[in-house]
Amino acid sequence: MTNCPTLIVTVGLPARGKTYISKKLTRYLNWIGVPTREFNVGQYRRDFVKIYKSFEFFRPDNEEGLKIRRQCASAALNDVRQYLTEEGGQVAVFDATNTTRERRETIIQFAEQNGFKVFFVESVCEDPDVIQENIVQVKLGSPDYTNCNTEEAVEDFMKRIKCYENSYETLDEVLDRDLSYIKIMDVGQRYLVNRVLDHIQSRIVYYLMNIHITPRSIYLCRHGESELNVKGCIGGDSGLTPRGKEFAKKLNQFIQEQGISDLKVWTSQMKRTIQTAEALCVPYEQWKVLNEIDAGVCEEMMYEEIQGNYPLEFALRDQDKYRYRYPKGESYEDLVQRLEPVIMELERQENVLVVCHQAVMRCLLAYFLDKTAEELPYLKCPLHTVLKLTPVAYGCKVESISLNVDAVNTHRERPENVEVSRMSEEALLTVPAHQ
Repeated sequence: MTNCPTLIVTVGLPARGKTYISKKLTRYLNWIGVPTREFNVGQYRRDFVKIYKSFEFFRPDNEEGLKIRRQCASAALNDVRQYLTEEGGQVAVFDATNTTRERRETIIQFAEQNGFKVFFVESVCEDPDVIQENIVQVKLGSPDYTNCNTEEAVEDFMKRIKCYENSYETLDEVLDRDLSYIKIMDVGQRYLVNRVLDHIQSRIVYYLMNIHITPRSIYLCRHGESELNVKGCIGGDSGLTPRGKEFAKKLNQFIQEQGISDLKVWTSQMKRTIQTAEALCVPYEQWKVLNEIDAGVCEEMMYEEIQGNYPLEFALRDQDKYRYRYPKGESYEDLVQRLEPVIMELERQENVLVVCHQAVMRCLLAYFLDKTAEELPYLKCPLHTVLKLTPVAYGCKVESISLNVDAVNTHRERPENVEVSRMSEEALLTVPAHQ
């Protein structure tokens, strides 16, 4: 996607959401297949100076503190260089305040010497409520304040911010007109975008203009048990079993108990998700991109049949389930690309229930839980279970709620032996018993 690596550099005073942005951006880029890592200079400082005493460390006239901070930034940039030149990384996120033009110039020179493109992400926020909320939510959980009461910690952190304010030079439309950057004002109320040079930078801008910090929950579940689930067949477009219909009723009760007035419901265009959503008695939206992974020539087959008819394909899929593409069908990698608009829309929305399918749910879950491509195809997404995802400071809280309606088990573990020459009995050891 890029012909030379990209260095994303955050800019902004403390408690402006720079680390939140860095972590989300890293998670998104990795999910779409761009190897990305974040380098948080604050973490380097914590590793270097084991015990944080007070804001005094950040005073502009504290020469010892200044020296240590420069060393930490330098160590982080050395790790950036190694990641982007030797370890196959394509994007590095350099997460620090970078509030002076001089500091940014040093980073630009470093990037030029190493052949990296630079893209700045500045977060500007003047809303005292947002800043206060960020301090309480995020900073008080920081190792810097483990033995501190809330009032002392907030007071110290406000003084830490003051240490940066006098020297802060914001990205300027005239002085910095040659730089590539996005400026995010007041948590996404306004944006200023300057000189977007390539595909990767435009993806970054598109993503950052869609995220928000409004508290909300995302509910993910699969359709109720289907007729083909019971037969042990993959894919197809069958309707619900009596137990599947029972789950749909229970889902209706569960959603009503949650008491969400503005809940949006999304389904695929397949019969089993539509029948599940119908029981909710609320409007729902059908998305073709939420349809289950296309198993191509293997649609509506049991694992035993696939193993018997296409033994080589069956073995190849076990060797690399994420990248394996069914003949005339799709891979999980294809599915992730197909689902990107859903992720963008989920980031824009508030409360959403997505009624989908096993492979689709795995891909969505992998995004929110920051799972690797290797982990993704084996995430457990059982039938008749709702996952409630609540975004928190730097990640996502997950609650798994079983609605207590029996269903077949459709999960297949990764076999220990993935060799093409294995016996058919070994290949099928991990298939759920009923199948």
